Amino acid sequence: MFVINDPQNLQILYESLEKSIPQSYKVYGAIFHIKNKNPFNLEVLVDAWPDYQIIITRPKKEEMKDDLDHYNNTYHIFTKAPDNLEEALASPQVINWEQAFQIQGCQENLDEAIRKVSASKSVQVDYRKTTLFTLDIPEKFKTSSDGNENLMELLKLFNTDEASKKRNFLSILLDASHAGVVNEHWDYGKNERSLKYIEHCLQHFPGFGVLGPEGDLISWVVMEQSCEMRMGHTVTKYRRQGGMMQIGYNVTEYLIQNKIPFYFHVADDKESYIQKLINFGFKCFSCGWHQWKCTPKKYC
Repeated sequence: MFVINDPQNLQILYESLEKSIPQSYKVYGAIFHIKNKNPFNLEVLVDAWPDYQIIITRPKKEEMKDDLDHYNNTYHIFTKAPDNLEEALASPQVINWEQAFQIQGCQENLDEAIRKVSASKSVQVDYRKTTLFTLDIPEKFKTSSDGNENLMELLKLFNTDEASKKRNFLSILLDASHAGVVNEHWDYGKNERSLKYIEHCLQHFPGFGVLGPEGDLISWVVMEQSCEMRMGHTVTKYRRQGGMMQIGYNVTEYLIQNKIPFYFHVADDKESYIQKLINFGFKCFSCGWHQWKCTPKKYC
């Protein structure tokens, strides 16, 4: 596999991946940020060009200095040929199997190759699958030139209840000073490396929150390096009071106006929340969201 650096080829690749959404969401979102200042200093690898079958995004080598930092050492993968993936993953020029790292993708058929290569490299794999979501945006909102009017019509799809409107929590954009509280409540975090990762995200990508009556942050969500909205949480006292729907409104308005793709995942066991999201116009995808956390056995 080799690196694609040319901006024109990156744009061609980005446009071609749109046809493979939702399975390509992870690399599609990562390439969006690579094309726009590349704040995480990522690179794109393909197995062939222009007729690629495998795409991997990863941090450049100089960014992966901490062998135990699987937050930073993240690979996003999309493939049209899962049978060819094992050979690509096994190459030390593609993945550093001496480090702790994670692989994320929206294709369950990545699993066999990842597990086979991990076993051959004496690497432990912890796997998670969740439900993948995005906003189901009607085609007229994507194609019409009447931007602001159509955006307001689209946002009416949220249809927040009257009690939530009257409460009207104060909406804010997050910054790096909020990283501590986000990290404290993130199920995938709660450690020093995750804190550093969240700070990095908030320094470069949008984060959205609402403040409670006493001025404390009570609900929030953060974008990460592949355009996924993650780390969403509402403190227990304020759940079911409309805070997250208010954030959903603000996220949708901001990201659509700025033409930023976005998606998110929800744990499979949160069935009532999943149904509520569907009722509000979000679309779930059967391909799912998948994460393989890989740790060399010498670090286990």
